[in-house]
Amino acid sequence: MKEIERVGLQMEEILKHVPGATDVVADRIVGKPYLEFKIDRARIARYGVNIRDVQDVIEMAIGGMNLAESVEGRERYPIRVRYLRDYREDFPELEKILVPTMSGAHIPLTQVVDFSYVLGPQEIKGENTRLVGYVTMNTRDRDEVSVVEDAEKALQGAVRDGRLKVPPGYHWEWGGQFENQRRAMATMKVVVPITLLIMFLMLYMGFKREWIAIVIYFGVLVSASGGFFMLALWGANLSVAVWVGFLVLFGVVDDDGVVMSSYLEDVFEGRTFAHAGEIREAVIEAGLKRIRPCLMTTATTCFGLLPVFWASGRGSDVMQPMAIPSVGGMAISLITIFIVPCIFCAVEEWKWARLTKGPGSESTEATAKE
Repeated sequence: MKEIERVGLQMEEILKHVPGATDVVADRIVGKPYLEFKIDRARIARYGVNIRDVQDVIEMAIGGMNLAESVEGRERYPIRVRYLRDYREDFPELEKILVPTMSGAHIPLTQVVDFSYVLGPQEIKGENTRLVGYVTMNTRDRDEVSVVEDAEKALQGAVRDGRLKVPPGYHWEWGGQFENQRRAMATMKVVVPITLLIMFLMLYMGFKREWIAIVIYFGVLVSASGGFFMLALWGANLSVAVWVGFLVLFGVVDDDGVVMSSYLEDVFEGRTFAHAGEIREAVIEAGLKRIRPCLMTTATTCFGLLPVFWASGRGSDVMQPMAIPSVGGMAISLITIFIVPCIFCAVEEWKWARLTKGPGSESTEATAKE
């Protein structure tokens, strides 16, 4: 326990200099005074006293012994017998405790027991059948993952430099909120790709044409680049809150693409065009009627999240990482509002040109010339 305390105190001094680490405190394990009784077996043998008798006297006089139990309704209270506090806390008085012998005489406890005060552990903690000591710390102005990574580098560097001496058989490991964060990040690495795949499948099932789903999905990927750009600009790291913000962003951008593409499909359904200019006019007409709701969605999302960046109270360290990718992605998603109609127009022109060059295209070309 003393060695664990020594290593913990050295870690405390090293971790105090890690950026973002605050309130670094190592457990003070040793330091509680204990009263130690050493029974002299040779002396108790001369008096004909069993070692168990001496232990019972010490237990009853100082620690107390439960002799019975008081029953009051459904409540149970132990009846304990021991010396008064004034006698238990007075060292000379403890030496006068009488021990019965086999002859019926009583001898003072000091004649068969050596008394001494020693320093021992204040609390004994264990995990996985091993003794442990804790070094706790909080984080400020930085996320937990980056602080722990820098702290681990600092500890490893201290071991190499000799400032931290860890004997064989001793080791440290990180836990607490960082451990939960690590498990959550591993889960998000699976959840995010599955979410994107489900979004693509739903788009394909909704439009029945894979190229429209690809066009909308392209807008989602472009908005993601804006979210990562905003993260780099803000200096934030990837965390669970950031990935949640990305999922929110993907949903809003997906809705914008669906609103724009669905109306474009309605405009082109069952309609024939004489030349490519009519296709472009139809796309512009449909885009103008649907750009306003898309802009309103983007504006309300950005303006609704702006106050989060000014917050500094409790919970702001979680809300700000969620808002950063949403705001950055929404700003870049303005580009996709124009890209989706343009790609849709290009595909429709390509399809029209392919039809006009196919069998029976002469009559179509003549009509176009007229």
